[in-house]
Amino acid sequence: MPDDQPEWIRAACQRQGVRIRQAREHANLSQEALAERAELGRSTIQRVEAGEGIKYVHLLRIARALAVPLADLVR
Repeated sequence: MPDDQPEWIRAACQRQGVRIRQAREHANLSQEALAERAELGRSTIQRVEAGEGIKYVHLLRIARALAVPLADLVR
């Protein structure tokens, strides 16, 4: 995520990354297994969980792969 983003955006991305990691761990999946299910690269999952921002299409894929409502990941 660019350094020029306001702190509130960086904080929101961090919280979203934590929620995604928690959902992945609750599903007992490794980052690699989630990446395969979501048809994304493992490095994308790593970046998302680190709070480095996320593309909407990636968020949709992750929610579907985890079988959770999208709203649960972005609240």
